[in-house]
Amino acid sequence: MAIGFLGLGAIGRPIAQRLAQGPEPLVVFDPRAEAMDAMPPGVERATCAKDVADRAQIVWTCLASADAHRAALLGANGLVSGSAIRTHVHLGTTGPALMRELAGALRERGVDTVDAPITGGVGRAEAGTLTTMVACPRAILESLRPLFARYSTEIVWLAEHPGAAQVMKLVNNAISLANLAAACEALVVGTKEGLDPAVMLKVLNTGSGQNSATLSKIPRDVITGNFAFGGALRIVIKDLHAYVDLAREVGLDAAVGQVVLDRYEAAASAASFEADVTTVIRPMEAEAGVEVRART
Repeated sequence: MAIGFLGLGAIGRPIAQRLAQGPEPLVVFDPRAEAMDAMPPGVERATCAKDVADRAQIVWTCLASADAHRAALLGANGLVSGSAIRTHVHLGTTGPALMRELAGALRERGVDTVDAPITGGVGRAEAGTLTTMVACPRAILESLRPLFARYSTEIVWLAEHPGAAQVMKLVNNAISLANLAAACEALVVGTKEGLDPAVMLKVLNTGSGQNSATLSKIPRDVITGNFAFGGALRIVIKDLHAYVDLAREVGLDAAVGQVVLDRYEAAASAASFEADVTTVIRPMEAEAGVEVRART
């Protein structure tokens, strides 16, 4: 059995590298030649998505947008036309509606879809300690579990129908991104009042205010001035739009989600959509006339 992988970006590359540690041949494709150059020796290159699907029975996709997914899966040279593919593992965050659309189109060609987004960030992808959310028939999950275990320490089954894991991923991202925006705003307030950011983090991380932002993103990438957590604003803005849209589809106004989305869009307008997610603090700092940085 050969396995395939499309999309060797910040999170896809370390996942693909960990999949490459197994005995199965791995075939990869990314339109950026340098991304394929970074793969370990022995990993096979493909010329397009269809070429991957002609050579691999199970294909992972880790792509950044709805358009990229539709082109890679359903386009003229997409997975849907491959002769070998039998299972598609969907790592991207696309929302449940697009997930169901893609899964339906692939099902017509005899290809099963596994809705399997991940959470944990680039560092945990490199360490193989991600959490994978899965929606597919349980028998398919069990057949793939050893492969998921190469990059995940938690594999959580949600439902048999594709789309359920997408809902969970949007819920997770909304909470994570709200935590970051709220923590950044509060630290700006404290810094404006003369408190040391490092001391504030010590209190937060030993008290009730701790969250993933105060534990990792802010200490590593904000107070150091690195701003290199590894996720672009355009990606998180896309995810927050999907969350707000989903909430409204089920009759909720997502007022908090909309405010959080506004903060990330303000950061993108001030810098660029390619800027790191942690730069959400920069417009807040500019407004306050302070910088939340380590003092020693």
